[in-house]
Amino acid sequence: MRTRQIVRSLVGAAAGALAGALLALTVAPAAAAGPSAAPAATGSAVTVSGRGEFADMRFTVSQTKGLADRAVTVSWTGGTPTTFAGTDFKTDFVQIMQCWGDDDGAVPANPGPSRTQCEYGASPTTDRSNWPGNGYDDTRAVVYRAKPGNYGQDDTYGSTMPYGLGEVPFKAVDGTVITSGTQNNKLFNHSTTNEIDFARTGADGTGSEIFETQTVSEAPQLGCGSPITHADGTVSGRSCWLVIVPQGHLDLDGAPYEDQTQVNAGSPVSSTNWKNRVAVPLDFNPVGASCTIGAKEQDTTGSELVAEAMTSWQARLCGTGTVYGFTQLGDSDTRSRITSGADTLGFVSRPLGSDDGTTGPPGTVTYAPVALSGVVVGFNIERQPGSTATSEQKALAGTRFTSMKLNPRLIAKLLTESYRNSPWGAVRTVYKNGTDTPTAATGYGWALHNPAGLLSDPEFLALNPEYADQSIAENPSTDTDLEVALGHTDAARQLWNYVLADKDARRFLAGVPDENGMQVNPYYSTNADLNPTGSAFDAARDDYPKADPWSTIPPGSAEATVKQGMTDFRPYVDDMLLAAVHARRGDQLWKSSWDANANPPVWKSPGPQNVGQRFQLVVTDAASAARYGLGTAGLLNSAGHYVTPTSSALTAAARSATGRPAVVPVTASRPAAYPLAMLVNAVVRPGVLKPAQRTSYAALLRYAAQAGQRTGIELGDLPLGYAPLNGTMRARTLAAAKQLATYKGGAADGGPTTSGTGGGNEGGAGTTAGGAGTGSGSGTGAGAGTTAPSAAGSPGPHGSTAPNLISTAAGLTPADPAVPLRLALPIGAGLGALTGLIAPFAAGWRPRGVAAVLSGAPSFVRRTTRRLGGRFRR
Repeated sequence: MRTRQIVRSLVGAAAGALAGALLALTVAPAAAAGPSAAPAATGSAVTVSGRGEFADMRFTVSQTKGLADRAVTVSWTGGTPTTFAGTDFKTDFVQIMQCWGDDDGAVPANPGPSRTQCEYGASPTTDRSNWPGNGYDDTRAVVYRAKPGNYGQDDTYGSTMPYGLGEVPFKAVDGTVITSGTQNNKLFNHSTTNEIDFARTGADGTGSEIFETQTVSEAPQLGCGSPITHADGTVSGRSCWLVIVPQGHLDLDGAPYEDQTQVNAGSPVSSTNWKNRVAVPLDFNPVGASCTIGAKEQDTTGSELVAEAMTSWQARLCGTGTVYGFTQLGDSDTRSRITSGADTLGFVSRPLGSDDGTTGPPGTVTYAPVALSGVVVGFNIERQPGSTATSEQKALAGTRFTSMKLNPRLIAKLLTESYRNSPWGAVRTVYKNGTDTPTAATGYGWALHNPAGLLSDPEFLALNPEYADQSIAENPSTDTDLEVALGHTDAARQLWNYVLADKDARRFLAGVPDENGMQVNPYYSTNADLNPTGSAFDAARDDYPKADPWSTIPPGSAEATVKQGMTDFRPYVDDMLLAAVHARRGDQLWKSSWDANANPPVWKSPGPQNVGQRFQLVVTDAASAARYGLGTAGLLNSAGHYVTPTSSALTAAARSATGRPAVVPVTASRPAAYPLAMLVNAVVRPGVLKPAQRTSYAALLRYAAQAGQRTGIELGDLPLGYAPLNGTMRARTLAAAKQLATYKGGAADGGPTTSGTGGGNEGGAGTTAGGAGTGSGSGTGAGAGTTAPSAAGSPGPHGSTAPNLISTAAGLTPADPAVPLRLALPIGAGLGALTGLIAPFAAGWRPRGVAAVLSGAPSFVRRTTRRLGGRFRR
């Protein structure tokens, strides 16, 4: 396989305290409830009343404490239905922004910040053809026509006022002031802002939006969550504000609109509209302020599935006097490091020696379950009814879909680039003899009669009739593919196993059309006779290849001179967390806009999808989906039920886990079981550790099994998106901790060993076992084999509790070799706040030739680090 390393430098620095007092503001709590796709209520929800002409409105924010970079729900009642001028918002809509600073004293009944300290006004500066704003209601501009022939202006920043430039300046937390060009300034722009320019109120007077609360890491200009050290030595995060500005029927002079020939709404930060603002204080966890400088440090590495939990647990674990650093590492790389004798604790969901061509290590290996989560298909999709939609459907325009059902074959279609518009431009409409005729490129006749995308697939619509009659462009930035992470992961293996466990999905991959005639993209066919490469596609794998080598100059880009291929149409993301972030923001990763004026000319991103027009489908984990408020698809389980990844569904699936460590099969038979549940186990080799390390890791396991299983939003809690371990699993983790702390064996290369087995219907995991023994498994689920000590502490044969052979329609398909793809090097956490730059995947890279495509993406070194408040992202 072609190998390439991309290394990005890692920058670390200790966090300094920022000046300022912690705001101590209270708002009466209320029971808020958003739609099912929204983040769950957490106990810190608040409700506040509107003012002025909006006094009948009530606004609820689902979470106001313990915040990091995450999504919260803002919902309201008592409003007037939004009206439109064509596609532009006209009257009675809501605008939301995040702000910093102390109460400005302007409204004693509702304390809030100065309007100069709010991040707002970063609407598009180019290509506004489909943007629903008028250039005033979506900017900081405050000069606007109030009456025909007469201009109203802001009472402070109007262009004829002293020092007025016609727009409200923005003042950053570090004192930087931007007085002009605020729409696209150096601190925030349309691609980075979290502002919500337009949120609609429905016919019943209610509305709801999901808002991303950003920390100092994502929005340095606001400083939210910056650590503040108090006189008693405690550290808190800088508080900020969520500000809501409802728009009604009044112009900048406070009078009703008189000119009805245009959209009259003005900027929410104008003096008139700001008088109606509603402010809610937001309390952030301190970013980077974790443990005492100089404290002992213990590294941990491994699965992304435990990352959210470890991020939360780290703060409370500091009380033990030890810093537990966490480095996200590819699953196979983690197993390789532990097997090779690394003196660290890893997090895995499959046993050592389960990767192809590997064997388990000699000596004692200890496993302990620590976290139960799952792989999900997350979505952020807003309704765009077409001309054939019913009046009821049209009344819901712009609102979010909150449910979706997917079966294994639909997922197979999305993973294999099989929809007609996935290989963008392979099928084009040609005007010939007075008729528009679809014409396929050579080798792409299979795509001619396939649905353009998911929304036109009869199989999908039969399961999801509410998605019918939508007017959504079907292309690689919407519904033809899933956004997936680069690399080799157990999460990817679990998803492919789910596909292969289903007869209809296996038949589809083998080349059998579905009931409506849709065919698999032949580059993904498990039938060698159909595959253009001459070899069968191996779907028993742990990555997401871009197997189709198609490239072209996209249709409608006559001036373009650079071709694009499948990794351009649907680029990879670095990990599942970033997939969730992009989905929440509606980011279009496809650089589909040709800039002929650039030097040299290049493809550029058109920016985030417009409000009310977002369509995002991603593979992520349950914790990241919960953090960013994504909807999660209900997946067909082996009992014939469509199940979402609720805590109870994850728990039900875990009861079918078997093996040592316990692996949750995709074929879990309980009716309520979520089929992509995954149990993460800590793994350590006591014989390669020093006594102090064993004691320290035992303390981590005790915390994970006890206080770390309490679901909540405080630092140290189990984040949303995880299910607490059941009593049996917790007991086994505590037993593993005790055995680790009291371990008296010899070195890993030949000391005495003990043995233990795990599994059974409680989903437990073995605690400590000796030797390199083997696990066994068959079919599509995990086997129930145990690991026995080897006769003389020598490596045993290769084995796995995950399937090595999976039955397909074309016979048995051997497991794909696991090639290490992502490597994160351990980073010291002793200085407390360390920051890192994630090595980005070079989106312009494309494999050359069929062999490169089928062997996966190139290897690269990826360095990351963890800090309180969340994972670093670009």
